[in-house]
Amino acid sequence: MQKTLRLTGPARPSAAEANEAIRHLVETRVDGDWPSDAYEFLLEEWAAASRAEVSAAQ
Repeated sequence: MQKTLRLTGPARPSAAEANEAIRHLVETRVDGDWPSDAYEFLLEEWAAASRAEVSAAQ
């Protein structure tokens, strides 16, 4: 029997949380390689949260 996962919080971070995660990712990279997949994911999260926050403010 498969159980359904129930989310207990927002599905996406706020724009500020996503922005902080992006800053942390950039500041803590150690090997000199750009973490493009992680950066792209966080940037998409930030963009979605920003759009939602702007829509809610209108």
